[in-house]
Amino acid sequence: MVIYDRLGNLTPLDAAAVAVLLLSWYLIGLWIEHPGRRRPSVTVIMADYRREWFRQLVTREPRIFDAQVVASMRQGTSFFASTAILAIGGALALIGNTERLIGVAEDLTLSGTPATVWQIKLILITLFLTNSFLKFVWSNRLFGYCSVVMASVPNNASDPQAYARAAQAGELNIRAAWNFNRGLRSLYFALGTLAWMLGPVPLLVANAITLYILWEREFASTSRRILTDPNSLKS
Repeated sequence: MVIYDRLGNLTPLDAAAVAVLLLSWYLIGLWIEHPGRRRPSVTVIMADYRREWFRQLVTREPRIFDAQVVASMRQGTSFFASTAILAIGGALALIGNTERLIGVAEDLTLSGTPATVWQIKLILITLFLTNSFLKFVWSNRLFGYCSVVMASVPNNASDPQAYARAAQAGELNIRAAWNFNRGLRSLYFALGTLAWMLGPVPLLVANAITLYILWEREFASTSRRILTDPNSLKS
């Protein structure tokens, strides 16, 4: 009942903007991971490169380079997980400090907005950050699994298990990368949700900008052109 009363402080436009935000977050992720064959995303293209990487791993001696690459990927997930947990702590501290929220409202010349509305908005940001943190942690764990399976690949390329084991390590690496990308997308939307502090219309605008940035980087970026057409490289 208390939650319902607090939600009653939001306008229908607020509810619509949040619905569009959540739907956009879900659909862009679905599109990126399942784009179709005609125009694959960078995420899907990189999955093929990762599979090729682990096919090459079977005959590469020594495999120190491969181990270092996976280790650097784990460091990246650890960094972003640490960043996300710090952001979650800051958001939770702000949610529990009503006086600070009122001070923020005054700074934004929105002093008439009830503190409960600010708390609801911060909760949505915190949920995105929490999802991001969980994806980064799971990605880190999957990279760890990948390292173990990679280490179990037989040194003899003629061993019947060599390529099958390498393929297993490659698929684990792909799943880790996809979870890392999901965490990044949640961070993007958490940043976009900050615009809700100014109202539902700024939230819709920020959501559109976030969608464009994600679409451009996956489907129309220079890096994608380089991956799909090596001839596009400038001399």
